Amino acid sequence: MSIADTTLPESQSDVMANFINKTPTAPREGQIVEGVVSALGRARVYVDIPPFGSGLIYGREYMNARDVLRKVSVGDTIAAKVVMPENEDGYIELSLKEARQALIWADAEEAVKRGTILSLPVKEANKGGLIIEWQGIQGFLPASQLSADNYPRVADGDKDKILSALNALVNKHLSVVIITADQKEHKLIFSEKGLEEKQEKEQKVGKYEVGDVLTGEVTGAVDFGIFVKVEQGLEGLVHISELDWGLVEDTRALYKVGDAVKVKVIEVKDDKISLSIKQLKENPWVEAARKYKKDQIVDAVIIKYNRHGALASIEEGVAGLVHISEFEKEENLKTTLSLGNVYKFKITLFEPGEQRMTLSYKAANTEVKA
Repeated sequence: MSIADTTLPESQSDVMANFINKTPTAPREGQIVEGVVSALGRARVYVDIPPFGSGLIYGREYMNARDVLRKVSVGDTIAAKVVMPENEDGYIELSLKEARQALIWADAEEAVKRGTILSLPVKEANKGGLIIEWQGIQGFLPASQLSADNYPRVADGDKDKILSALNALVNKHLSVVIITADQKEHKLIFSEKGLEEKQEKEQKVGKYEVGDVLTGEVTGAVDFGIFVKVEQGLEGLVHISELDWGLVEDTRALYKVGDAVKVKVIEVKDDKISLSIKQLKENPWVEAARKYKKDQIVDAVIIKYNRHGALASIEEGVAGLVHISEFEKEENLKTTLSLGNVYKFKITLFEPGEQRMTLSYKAANTEVKA
């Protein structure tokens, strides 16, 4: 018989094609399936999954979900995750715990989209925020996402005091929303601020434009800058780099809570506003551009050591780097250049527009001796 003789008539081919198209695809590994519990055995549960056959939860997968499975009865409908489409006995091996985890993460993603408000208890606290549990999954609520009422306002920024304030929230119920749900990273992030507060804050921020000059009140000083309240319910950050043209080592030495300050708006983004104090002062680099130039010999005072060398100031707010390579090692640099003392340097790089300057101790003192 030839191959042509075995070809089905056109009508039969259509019937076969329709049959194949209508046949459900067999479940794949990782897929969530629903079935009815058909039998309970010793440390195993049989699940009827029509039209594919029987599923089985046993061994490690049974032990992982035994607390839930003990409450299951024949006839109950359950959802499970396929861990093996067909084992050597012909069963579809299932995991109830993994299915539950997948469904919970799906619920979390939906909660992010909808902005669902949840009332959840605080389990633990650490210096960065709070640990909150939702449907058996631990998540994190950063301190920055706490509401104004619960945010730990610690005047001196003491981390132990911040932790003490956060510990006071343990066991309390907070109204929160999920803002990040990432199953792969196992990351669940909460916010107490909520969408309504965020939208309200965005409306407040939207009233301001870059360049606006405002009067505000210092509400906190931290290592990286100060917080300034510009109106009720709206604070902006003045980063340490925007406090002054000169070097700022300690924000708390410059500003105290309650101080009235003038600030300039330098960025408006979403529900945040960034501020500057130094931009309301004359930029000393502008005047320096008129007075100094590359290769000039100048007097400068050593104001700070860093891992690259030492910073030397030729006048208030205008400083350059003396690189450690001139001294081979840090000890030699510190022996030669003492903090607070004035020395002669040669300007080897001068870009006032970029506020960049490098100085050479060796070049200046070699020329002086010559």
